[in-house]
Amino acid sequence: MTNLLNIRQQFPILDQKVNGKPLIYLDNAATTQKPLSVLEVCHKYYTEINANVHRGIHTLSQIATEEMELSRRKIQKFINARHDYEVIFTKGTTEGINLVAYALSSIIKEGDEIIISHLEHHSNIVPWQMLCERTGAVLRVIPIDEQGILQLDVLDKWFSEKTKLVSVNQVSNALGIVNPINEIIAKTRALSSAWVLIDGAQSAPHFDIDVQKMDCDFFVFSGHKMYSPMGTGILYGKENILEKINPFHGGGEMIATCSFEKTTYAGLPFKFEAGTPNVGGNIALGAAVDFINALGKNSIKKHETELINYTIAQLSAIDGIRIYGEKAPHSGAVSFNLEGVGIASDAGMILDKLGIAVRTGHHCAQPIMDFFNIAGTIRASFAVYNTLDEIDILAEGIRKAQKMLA
Repeated sequence: MTNLLNIRQQFPILDQKVNGKPLIYLDNAATTQKPLSVLEVCHKYYTEINANVHRGIHTLSQIATEEMELSRRKIQKFINARHDYEVIFTKGTTEGINLVAYALSSIIKEGDEIIISHLEHHSNIVPWQMLCERTGAVLRVIPIDEQGILQLDVLDKWFSEKTKLVSVNQVSNALGIVNPINEIIAKTRALSSAWVLIDGAQSAPHFDIDVQKMDCDFFVFSGHKMYSPMGTGILYGKENILEKINPFHGGGEMIATCSFEKTTYAGLPFKFEAGTPNVGGNIALGAAVDFINALGKNSIKKHETELINYTIAQLSAIDGIRIYGEKAPHSGAVSFNLEGVGIASDAGMILDKLGIAVRTGHHCAQPIMDFFNIAGTIRASFAVYNTLDEIDILAEGIRKAQKMLA
């Protein structure tokens, strides 16, 4: 990107040294850094308009409400939802998935089937296991091959009237592999009446998301992985489905009427937003959308694709490196190991001493590690502010780690 220097200047955290070395932050799949425009919105909320929303007639409450609802409309456009009330504020991807899993408790019956994939984060495994334990439903897992590519032919045999939900991620957090969700959704529509949930935690920061074109029933993502504060996120759901399912949390804000005899629920989206929300964070999520839109999704994708391709090329040139899913399409991250180095964290600690922040371990995706018979990987993951020079330094750091650990 021609204005990369200007972009980096918007992230003051990058202008520091770690262990005496300039910080190279390559852990963006875990969380991205926040630009000044987002930080300033957070600061403004708490210093100028801090008030609860939807409940007060006083000026600050009205302003806070207007700003948060404006953010909701920005997110609606960002993912191209049909209505702003199909956008539910959550704490993040995990809460969004748990909300849906809990809501389905009254719909899923014994013997019903839920389909996920082998490439899922624990947050898209455990809630469905818990739902199966509550209801007697059966969990099916789409297998992968040695490149980490989903083997979708099983769906032709699995789909039946028992299939109630398919829940898969658009991009694997552990490997950075892009999954063929359009094909998965098309098969689901053709062969079943199941609902489809797409985990967009790793795709929303990198892809142009259009939930109507995608034709998913639910879409979830986290704000902190796309330049917004932690504790923010979105559950999108189709209006007719959100009207049908029960809320996850009960309390203030989500009621229409409440008595000791009976409570009726508020309309969308408030039915699913019990209690005081993260108002400042939700407003800042809208500011993060503004930041992404100002840069341009196509420009971001082009830059990040260049980073991914360059990383794979640089790592492939190093003897003794294994890249997982090297031949699969990637977005946002590259996951690898050093042959002969038993623990990925040993290499990660050496890189840290060089100022390079990567993630090591199982990445909350232990079934993937079990498939490859490893304890974990080293993962380099990227954002709009990363540079090719940083990847060169990463490659040199890996060579140094190899020599030290040999």
